[in-house]
Amino acid sequence: MSRKTAIDLRAKILRALADPVRLELLEYLSDGEKCTCQILPAFSRSQSTVSKHMNILYDAGILERRTDGRRTLYRIRDERVLDILQEVDFLAQSQIEDLAKIGQFLEAKRAPSSSMEKVA
Repeated sequence: MSRKTAIDLRAKILRALADPVRLELLEYLSDGEKCTCQILPAFSRSQSTVSKHMNILYDAGILERRTDGRRTLYRIRDERVLDILQEVDFLAQSQIEDLAKIGQFLEAKRAPSSSMEKVA
């Protein structure tokens, strides 16, 4: 596989993960295979919207699907995708903590000092 092909595949996977609806779908499927008849009622979105997002995840190789009679079932193809999401959660948590520290610093700067209160 060429370097460009590998980078393109990486970008395709990351683009598929870069959507809140698709992240919710992955969370929903994290405990196992589900039928579309279970997936659709769990989301307050139209059938076409959910199907579009499921197809993007499928096309990126993140989901597998199979038919059982008239039912279509989806599952996460490789559980390591959940590890990736957990790492992203750790990064987000770190950024939130950094923002909270900045907020505390700015709040402390904004608070009037005791010496200024005596002058006023």
